[in-house]
Amino acid sequence: MTNKIDQKRRDFCFNTAAVLSSPAIFTSSLTTPARAALNASGLHTQPWFLESFMDLKEDHAALAKKNKKLAIFFEQEGCPYCREMHEKNLSKPKISKFIQDNFGVLQIDLFGAKEVTDFDGKAMEERKLGARWGVQFTPTIIFIRPSLDGLSGLNGKQLTVGKIPGYFRPFHFITYFEYMAGEHYKQIDFQRFLGAKIARLKKEGNKIDLWAQ
Repeated sequence: MTNKIDQKRRDFCFNTAAVLSSPAIFTSSLTTPARAALNASGLHTQPWFLESFMDLKEDHAALAKKNKKLAIFFEQEGCPYCREMHEKNLSKPKISKFIQDNFGVLQIDLFGAKEVTDFDGKAMEERKLGARWGVQFTPTIIFIRPSLDGLSGLNGKQLTVGKIPGYFRPFHFITYFEYMAGEHYKQIDFQRFLGAKIARLKKEGNKIDLWAQ
């Protein structure tokens, strides 16, 4: 399992590097990020994360009424890449607004003990849910399919349509959220979607800053 995940991550990095190989479209503007707040469990957090009774099916249904999708952030205390995600990605107004407009975000502690009810009705601790879904590191972001019609009895792993496995820089991060929001995964894989976006920006004369979105 680990080898397959590692291979997918290597393939993603390789394909992305190939797409970004032209220096004419690459820039970087690193700035000192804002410090992210911590919640009572020691996880970095955002004020717009969902307040939930941790019943995933109920959260999904409530979001569907608002025409929003459910994204589940698996994080843990002391995770440096979780901090990067909050301070360098989620702190950016464009990224934050896009996510809030299109998604509800539920945060789960990969090693936490709070009770969560999976989509199939089974209740368990957060850490057991992470193991059940095969989450092995943080941050991991799971995207749940927008419609559950005719899919009763399935768990979250079976209802997953997308995943961010680890830390993505801001450009790739928001692009993946755009990919999921538009349900483009039904027609094209993410590497090609990313490549098409880069080609469009290049044609328009824009330079890509991987850190400033």
